Amino acid sequence: MDIYHVWCNLKPGVSDLDFVEKTRHYLDHLEADGRLVNYRIMRGKLGLRPDVLREFHIMLEFNDLAQLDRAFASVASRADPVEEFHQAVNSLVTDAMFGLYRDFPDSVRARGQERF
Repeated sequence: MDIYHVWCNLKPGVSDLDFVEKTRHYLDHLEADGRLVNYRIMRGKLGLRPDVLREFHIMLEFNDLAQLDRAFASVASRADPVEEFHQAVNSLVTDAMFGLYRDFPDSVRARGQERF
């Protein structure tokens, strides 16, 4: 499983519930289209997060990099309806940061190749 992480803050005046509703609409579309396995939308709680991280954290789960690439290609095409959904979310956020992680060890890791 490859997990794409997004951390972001909301622009001033943006409703947190509006952001979540639009994000769910966008990600539900990608999931229904087979371009995404699952996602989670999380918000920092009680200020318990490093200062470098943002208030919202979104995790997008993909079976592999090929599925992630298909999702990115559909967004990069800028064709509707995906562009409309993407822009509806993107226009609400600021200070975005991204990361890509994988389950470890995963199926491609050869045994006996450990690094110390």
